[in-house]
Amino acid sequence: MKLHELHPAEGSRQTRNRVGRGQGSGNGKTSGRGQKGQKARSGGKVRLGFEGGQMPIFRRMPKRGFKNINRKEYAVVNVEALNRFEDGATVKVVDLVEAGLVKGVNAGVKVLGKGKLERKLTVQAHKFSATAKESIEAAGGTVEVI
Repeated sequence: MKLHELHPAEGSRQTRNRVGRGQGSGNGKTSGRGQKGQKARSGGKVRLGFEGGQMPIFRRMPKRGFKNINRKEYAVVNVEALNRFEDGATVKVVDLVEAGLVKGVNAGVKVLGKGKLERKLTVQAHKFSATAKESIEAAGGTVEVI
């Protein structure tokens, strides 16, 4: 195979549709935009949620309470789920993800105290509840805040 023999796969490359280049192209004159109207103009777009001047649904719906835009969502793991790790192991966030206990590490991982821990583990996470900390230390393990 030589460089001049190389060709892209069939159908992988298409030529750009050049609008407004004469009647013969099939997209001349109005360039496929139709006659007049907002969509025919340059910059003629409607913003997200615009309903043609009707009161938009996000303004019609009642709003209640307070939405904190700086809220931190922690991925949670209960202490009982940590029993799957070997005795004396160091449990890191990466291990929790690999084990399938945590899907997405959003703002971090928080360990909660539901269940009983029967193994001596060193657990590394971003946050711990008070009961989780007690149960890990009662089992002879240690808690490390990342």
